[in-house]
Amino acid sequence: MTPGFTLEYCACFDHTWTDDTPTERVRFVVLDSETTGLDPKRDGLISLGAVAVLQGEIHLADAFETLLTVAYNSAAVTVHGITRDQAHDGLGEPKALEQFIAYLKDGVIVGHHIGHDIAVLNAACGRHFGFALRNRWIDTMDLALHLERDGAFAGSAEIKSFSLDSLCQRFGIIPHDRHTAGGDAFLTAQVFLKLLRFAQRSGRRTLAALTERYVAEKH
Repeated sequence: MTPGFTLEYCACFDHTWTDDTPTERVRFVVLDSETTGLDPKRDGLISLGAVAVLQGEIHLADAFETLLTVAYNSAAVTVHGITRDQAHDGLGEPKALEQFIAYLKDGVIVGHHIGHDIAVLNAACGRHFGFALRNRWIDTMDLALHLERDGAFAGSAEIKSFSLDSLCQRFGIIPHDRHTAGGDAFLTAQVFLKLLRFAQRSGRRTLAALTERYVAEKH
């Protein structure tokens, strides 16, 4: 039997964003996850953090954060500063996913190197519910590289690295609460707002223009 929340989630896509939707009309969900490792099929979620961006603003009232029940004594958990009580009192993975999907709806997912987060979420959704996320997504790394190729950063300081830390430094964003899901989601949302402004000026004003995958040119 298909869970009710799954049906509600799928119904969101009956009338959702199209390629031509102007970016200011889209609800972006800036996401970060912390995981027990780098293998999406084997490793699990430790925490999820997300915040919405709409009409060029971060909406703190439209945010999501949760910790999952995990083994406290693993290096992947302690490196993120999670206490023993937090690790013990977290949600089970199915419940955390159910709450996150109800929050996410048809939002366009945004994140830095977001492919790993989506792979982990899809593996977890497949294990528990038998489906994968249907949301469009944007990698802020891809977007920054596209904008550089567009010449959007011309006349400003050269961006020598496109890591999240380097982009925060480039845009004068203080990296507070780094390496937590909620903290990194908020930092990425701030970077994304900066990139959106450059995208508008360089003519990338539709959802299709933002979600374009970056492919390095061959020389």
